[in-house]
Amino acid sequence: MYQWVIAAHKYTSHRYLTETPSTTAEQKVKMSKQQQQISPMKNFFAGGFGGICLVFAGHPLDTIKVRLQTQPKPKPGESLLYAGTIDCCKKTLAKEGVKGLYRGMAAPIIGVTPMFAVCFFGFGLGKKLQQRTPDDILTYPQLFAAGMLSGVFTTAIMAPGERIKCLLQIQAASGEVKYAGPMDCVKQLYREFGIRGIYKGTALTLMRDVPASGMYFTSYEWLKNLLTPAGKSHSELSIPSVLFAGGMAGIFNWAVAIPADVLKSRFQTAPEGKYPNGFRDVLRELIREEGVGSLYKGFNAVMLRAFPANAACFLGFELAMKFLNWLAPDL
Repeated sequence: MYQWVIAAHKYTSHRYLTETPSTTAEQKVKMSKQQQQISPMKNFFAGGFGGICLVFAGHPLDTIKVRLQTQPKPKPGESLLYAGTIDCCKKTLAKEGVKGLYRGMAAPIIGVTPMFAVCFFGFGLGKKLQQRTPDDILTYPQLFAAGMLSGVFTTAIMAPGERIKCLLQIQAASGEVKYAGPMDCVKQLYREFGIRGIYKGTALTLMRDVPASGMYFTSYEWLKNLLTPAGKSHSELSIPSVLFAGGMAGIFNWAVAIPADVLKSRFQTAPEGKYPNGFRDVLRELIREEGVGSLYKGFNAVMLRAFPANAACFLGFELAMKFLNWLAPDL
């Protein structure tokens, strides 16, 4: 009897020390939402599949966004080439058909698979580097830092892909066909300007993607936490919840990224030598001639694209992760 009392006392004391009233509920919620151990390699493969889903869902509105951002300033007495997102879509369909909306898609498909694979790998690695133990749950600032690391990782792939995509998209709008396709574009750029011509706009791509990627992944994780019922794990989220969280993450991402994206598109498609001081010259010209609002050119097209494209991306990522967890649980 005496031994039973001592055992009960030890159990009660241990429970009091490890589950105080102020922390027990929070710990239980965190543990219920704790995801499977972070695997950067699984993130790599699942991110690549998510990127393919994103391109197919979002490229038409990306084409419209670039054409709105790079349309020339009208001469006195003339009107803008495109009055807005709907007008740009109508004129593109009338002139080029549905294929016009998918112009230049080969470059992002070739680039997006490895780019999103590297992006999600960078995020997974950033999380893993900040964990002291595999069970550590990261704070939102730590998630933001991991997201920013992913933005650095992707720039080497993203910058040339964006350069080629933008050049192909605007040449179709102008009617002057200089490049036969993505590979021809790469060859001509390299022949005329060397490797620097292909990587033109890298600094602006970094300025866009580093903070935007931090916001992208942090907002997705935050929304997943909000949408996951008490006592459930993230892996049990419904498809509509994943689509909503992914779509909203895309909107948060672009809310941060669009001013730098406007500068990047303008700089990457400008004739060589037009902006000798880089993005500072682009920024001064835009503000002087078109005002601060010009930094949000293509805003409607960006936001219309952001939700479905990123919803598709994260759904593809989550489905691929489930498949990989089933196929190779120890990877």
